Amino acid sequence: MRNFKLVIEYDGTHYSGWQRQKGDRTIQGEIETALMTMTRRKITVIGSGRTDAGVHASGQTANFKCDTSLTSETFQKGLNSLLPKDIVIRSCQPAAIDFHARFDAKSKAYRYHILNHHPPVAIGRQYVWQIRRPLDTHAMVQASQYFVGTHDFKAFEGSGSPRAHTVRHITMSKLSVEHGGKITFDVEANGFLRFMVRNIVGTMVDVGLGKLSFQDIQEIFLSRDRGRASATAPAHGLFLISVTYS
Repeated sequence: MRNFKLVIEYDGTHYSGWQRQKGDRTIQGEIETALMTMTRRKITVIGSGRTDAGVHASGQTANFKCDTSLTSETFQKGLNSLLPKDIVIRSCQPAAIDFHARFDAKSKAYRYHILNHHPPVAIGRQYVWQIRRPLDTHAMVQASQYFVGTHDFKAFEGSGSPRAHTVRHITMSKLSVEHGGKITFDVEANGFLRFMVRNIVGTMVDVGLGKLSFQDIQEIFLSRDRGRASATAPAHGLFLISVTYS
């Protein structure tokens, strides 16, 4: 029995998220189908975590175990030849037999893309949240710093989160403003609740629109009430960038 570690890039536009679901196209399902074609065996691919429908990834990590003589290079080439063009195996490497993509992950990094531009855009619209009203990006930059550290993120949790508790430690929360109204939000933490990043982004956008103040963010944390935070940002602006292991 051998263990293989995958780093996967995918466009989540046409998928119902990472996790296998009966009757729906998912990233995990497509990779497992391709592995069955290669090995004639039913193989379970373990992801570092779920990404929701419409969310993209440039650095999702996964692993699978298989009793095989095929090399990691053969798996990478074979999978890329069988998978749809919007899923790519960026690397396939041998891993320790006890490596687990989910349980061994120490941190994950996400990036969210916003376009603060009034005229509609045709190209790239499926990878950004376009907001046409002017945003106070200076206030948003300041607001992003409120999320750094160890906090109870109950108020920023979507329903159905598979978790034992709602405390998470964010090591990086950075909002950057680029030319042409491009805004990126980078966040890294030891773990994330369901919709947590998108709920944080929605709240920061409301700060940028003048609907919320810095004091409001503090009160939202203390309330532990999802109803106090802002609406969830659209899935298509979110990317899983990387997963870190010790």
